[in-house]
Amino acid sequence: MKRLHLVAFLSALFLLASSVAQAAAGPARARLNAFAQGLHALSGNFSQTLIDPNGKTSKTSSGTLVLEAPHQFRWDTLAPYKQTIVADGSRVWLYDPDLEQVTVRRQDTEEAHSPLTVLTDLSQLDKAFHVTEQGEHDGLVWLRLTSAAKDPQFSYADLGFDANGLARMQFKDQLGATTDIRFSNWQRNPQIPPQDFNFTPPKGADVIGDLPELTTQPLKN
Repeated sequence: MKRLHLVAFLSALFLLASSVAQAAAGPARARLNAFAQGLHALSGNFSQTLIDPNGKTSKTSSGTLVLEAPHQFRWDTLAPYKQTIVADGSRVWLYDPDLEQVTVRRQDTEEAHSPLTVLTDLSQLDKAFHVTEQGEHDGLVWLRLTSAAKDPQFSYADLGFDANGLARMQFKDQLGATTDIRFSNWQRNPQIPPQDFNFTPPKGADVIGDLPELTTQPLKN
């Protein structure tokens, strides 16, 4: 269930076509601007905890993530289980080694712009969200993103900034569960190998979903 919640959480993140640019200028917005200035790629570490509607906390998972403009994203959970999610700009791949299963679907225009991926492309911000300053707590200043869609798939996503940039994200789904993600060791504009965003299903894994069409070139004499 923890893994399924992660998949749902990341899917909802991809659907956030954020309008942060429409927020009134404030301390959190200023820190977002400063963090995103000149940014085209980003790598770091994360730890995340799921809190159910009754306040019960699940075991924390952790791993690494990389982003690159315009719409590429990789999220590797390393402990206590392994899981990989890759958005290559065309499709989103989810690989679960324990199940030996790969799930793939198209990466549409809206889901290409999440609160994370917009960090590397602020020009994509639009009016799909109501964005409000949430003041300071837990040593951070916060922005809240609330979807303007008629049938939103989440209640809100809060982004917390410290003096160094994005430090934390809290996402609340429609069932009342909260995912709390803490970021560390950000590296700005690293050289990311192109293969990090090229996913090939491992041999023997079951593949489910919308696979890309494979083309072959005719043999030359």
